[in-house]
Amino acid sequence: MRWLALYLRSRQAPAALAAAGFCAALMWGLWSVFSNSREVDWQMVVLTVLLLVAALTGTLGGPDDALEKTAALRWPPRRAAHLLVALVVVAAPLLVTLATGARFGPGWLVVRDAAGLLGLTALGAATIGTARAWFLPLGWTFGAVLFTRPDPAIGRILTWQAQPPASTAAAVTAGLLACGGLIAYAMAGPARRAPAEA
Repeated sequence: MRWLALYLRSRQAPAALAAAGFCAALMWGLWSVFSNSREVDWQMVVLTVLLLVAALTGTLGGPDDALEKTAALRWPPRRAAHLLVALVVVAAPLLVTLATGARFGPGWLVVRDAAGLLGLTALGAATIGTARAWFLPLGWTFGAVLFTRPDPAIGRILTWQAQPPASTAAAVTAGLLACGGLIAYAMAGPARRAPAEA
């Protein structure tokens, strides 16, 4: 248990969890106060998922690059568990709102986008580093929300975050990103930082 506490502190997990909880509560509160509809617009659902993922991005890397590569610990299972817990942290608060007056849903949209965006962020952490891992999810999601394309199939793939929950192309794209990010991050860990960043 001591190892877990040290791990969470080194990853600044308490601050990230507080930020994610604050973002979820803020978005829920804003919708509850300023909207007459119980169902939250899909754009706000997608952007809220993005905010929660961004809040957790910093936990994908620690302060010591050398420790991340040590053979003394079996890192792949720990990293995989880290991403799975992050998925729960992102999805659970929004799924709980389905029982309230401001519903962030449907549930499958929340889970699909959370898994895909976390996978994309994990891919970024493994290739360009934790500090810049949120760039691609942010840019891609804003583009998808602003320029949603229901047709042709390539449009549904490129704007997967903003597609309806029933979209098979969006589900497959999110699943591939989630699996790819999970494998890449679990096996390689976060990319080493440049000396100037360390």
